[in-house]
Amino acid sequence: MRKIILNLAVTLDGYIEGPNGEIDWLGIGGAPDDSGAESHFDKFLASIDTIFFGRVSYEKWGEYQPGENASPSETKLWEGVHSKKKYVFSNLLKTNEVKAELISSDVLTKVQEIKNQPGKDIWLYGGSSLITTFMNLGLVDSYLLAVFPVILGEGKPLFTNIKNRVGLTLKNSTAGSGVLLLEYETKR
Repeated sequence: MRKIILNLAVTLDGYIEGPNGEIDWLGIGGAPDDSGAESHFDKFLASIDTIFFGRVSYEKWGEYQPGENASPSETKLWEGVHSKKKYVFSNLLKTNEVKAELISSDVLTKVQEIKNQPGKDIWLYGGSSLITTFMNLGLVDSYLLAVFPVILGEGKPLFTNIKNRVGLTLKNSTAGSGVLLLEYETKR
């Protein structure tokens, strides 16, 4: 069965965005080239064929195109992202508003159907509301977190309103240029 993998960058104090939605702490296009995060992300993209978005994340990043001055690595990253099948979880969007399959009800059943289809693993992109829903339904199989060496003090936390304790097993950790890559598996 395919796995659902939450792969996200997070600050040392657990935020995924600053208080105004800023992600400037990631640097342009993500981690610096020598951090190891870029190579890790390339491998990750090759291991998935599907992405799950919430409405806000999809509207912001689901069809994002880098500017003409983007680096080759940023352009390659977005080409990789846009080559995947996309699902958007939303009660507010209409089918004609997205270039993805829309899921607006019965999340647990539909996600289980998708997981049972042949294919590669699935990236739970987010946002935070979708992450909370998936965690509370017990749908997240693995967590790949790139912990960046910055403390924001406030912003949008990665985890909120989690109803049950989630036990994890550390599978791998890699450090490079201050970015710590952590890979956890959910204990079942």
